[in-house]
Amino acid sequence: MSSNTDVSLSSYDENQRSKFVRKAKEAPFVPIGMAGFAAIVAYGLYKLKNRGNTKMSLHLIHMRVAAQGFVVGAMTIGMGYSMYKEFWANSKP
Repeated sequence: MSSNTDVSLSSYDENQRSKFVRKAKEAPFVPIGMAGFAAIVAYGLYKLKNRGNTKMSLHLIHMRVAAQGFVVGAMTIGMGYSMYKEFWANSKP
């Protein structure tokens, strides 16, 4: 075992904001998916009081499907983007 106690733990010195910024640079569509999800939830809550004759359960199902669809779409586009960066953008003949 090493008795060196001067080990730099730079990854543990990272605060939440810098960690989020670093992760957003690695996968830029994750924050877009999160923002879209939040926007759809906010829109759903706003429209909740003006839903008219629509049943509550039907309104909630529509909002859930819309939010999940946005997140899955953002993840799919993000995967395509990362695959493009990894396989096609770096390939030099």
